[in-house]
Amino acid sequence: MKNFIKFDVQYDVAQLQQELAYCLKEVWTDHFNTRDYQGRWECISLRSETGNQQDIRSNPGNNTFQDTALLQHIPYIRSIIDSWNFDKESIRLMALYPGSEIKPHRDPGCRYQDGALRLHIPVVTHPLVQFNVDGEDLKLEEGNCWYIDFSKVHWIRNSSDTVRIHLVIDGKSNPDMDEVFASHGIPSYEKPVYDERTKLAMIAQLELMDTDAARQIIKQLKEEE
Repeated sequence: MKNFIKFDVQYDVAQLQQELAYCLKEVWTDHFNTRDYQGRWECISLRSETGNQQDIRSNPGNNTFQDTALLQHIPYIRSIIDSWNFDKESIRLMALYPGSEIKPHRDPGCRYQDGALRLHIPVVTHPLVQFNVDGEDLKLEEGNCWYIDFSKVHWIRNSSDTVRIHLVIDGKSNPDMDEVFASHGIPSYEKPVYDERTKLAMIAQLELMDTDAARQIIKQLKEEE
């Protein structure tokens, strides 16, 4: 199964960076997960659980997220957020400073099949920023939009002299987004894989049921052999 989608969209980098300049005047917060990075990694929230822009926790599945005051001052970024048809959770600008590294780790539950989605839009980046997911280097360029399965092992290293800043949008899956993701080769559920012994036991039990539905499932199981 694919680990990422690069969506066919290109946002206006000049407008993104102009609004970023406004955000840089505010107080940013060190990322709380200090064991997973070295160097300097800071964030500011455009939408958070408390509505406070220094509250940078993601807490997926919580229903109390609120826009922060900062979002009112960046209309282009807000229009990007509003263009995506799903319920938004945390929305952050995340800055990885030169010489800093996010160490290899997984984010359990942060994949589409778990009902969660995370979009990354690079606002400022550099060719010397490495973004590796499940052993594959991805080239995330300014103004792109990506979904990445962060339940896979991933790491990021900023070997440039530029502060790398991404807009990161977290949200919940829905039937409309299921169609979007399926069109890019990522289904909304993961089909279970059974070993031969389990499959034979399932077929034996289904044969005892002797119903049309059971026979259809038996047919599907046998076709997988």
